[in-house]
Amino acid sequence: MATIEECRSALDRLSENMAGAKGDVRAAAALDRSLSCRVTDLDITFVGRLANGRIEVQDTLQGPPPERAQIRLTMSGDDLVSMVNGELNFAKAWGSGRVKLEAGLRDLFRLRTLL
Repeated sequence: MATIEECRSALDRLSENMAGAKGDVRAAAALDRSLSCRVTDLDITFVGRLANGRIEVQDTLQGPPPERAQIRLTMSGDDLVSMVNGELNFAKAWGSGRVKLEAGLRDLFRLRTLL
């Protein structure tokens, strides 16, 4: 089972990858939205913002987030680390229900280029 530190590190690497992206991927990541990433097996939630093409984690909370973020991810810690390491395909994990992505319809259309 992935640790809190490994999950936070994975989010930092994902942020770096997004910031270095080009073209359609860069445009999709350029949203300015509140963001939460719920790690179910650790019962924690990273909360922050997607801004300027980066994920800015502002806090780590025990349990579910107190407020509903505009973009919400839910998954296990192992799946988060595996996706960022390129070992788990996001689209397949999302389609099978291993990963949940919730957002407004417009945001989902923009974010689909990241898949």
